[in-house]
Amino acid sequence: MALAESFRDLDTYKMARTGAKEIFEVSRGWPKEERYALTDQIRRASRAVKAMLAEAWARRRYIAAFVNKLNEAMGEAAETQSWLDDAFDCAYITAEQHAAMDQAWQRIGGKLNRMIERAPDFCKSASGSPNSVREEAVEYIV
Repeated sequence: MALAESFRDLDTYKMARTGAKEIFEVSRGWPKEERYALTDQIRRASRAVKAMLAEAWARRRYIAAFVNKLNEAMGEAAETQSWLDDAFDCAYITAEQHAAMDQAWQRIGGKLNRMIERAPDFCKSASGSPNSVREEAVEYIV
């Protein structure tokens, strides 16, 4: 198992970062009238996933705070998928783009869910107490 010393070491964070960048790139060519309705919304939702994951990492001293932020990140990942549906329905992305991006965001949501299921592993201290941050790097098991 690899060790994660920062939220940037998490595969889930890396995937969300890549997904947000892909959405930014593909949405650059969308119509100007979609700037505040679709373009801004999908960009915000996709970027929020990685931001909330970073915040969850910082709050892992308490399992409930960690899980709460991961739950919020899962919600943003699902919202991103909904906006992708709108982009497809408006013919701003192809069926192939939609399928690939939707699958990536589904996988991100699954990895976030797995982190929630394994929250004690992320939150326990070196002494085994589940309510304080480990002093050494935590094992990345997702």
